[in-house]
Amino acid sequence: MTRRTRKFIGAVAILTFVCAYALVVMALAQGRVQEASKLWQGIFYAVTGMAWILPLMPLIKWMERPDPEDA
Repeated sequence: MTRRTRKFIGAVAILTFVCAYALVVMALAQGRVQEASKLWQGIFYAVTGMAWILPLMPLIKWMERPDPEDA
């Protein structure tokens, strides 16, 4: 598979994951976080705002692999 194809598949997967992740986080925030103090709300939004990258790191590494003929 070429790097260009991997990047296209990865981009579609990332967009799909981020949309689903955002919906889940919004649902959690709507139900539980609104009653919390402003400090806990800030911590929740800071952590969940950056946590989406962790499960996507293997996909990003896969996307950036060089083509077999380039190696």
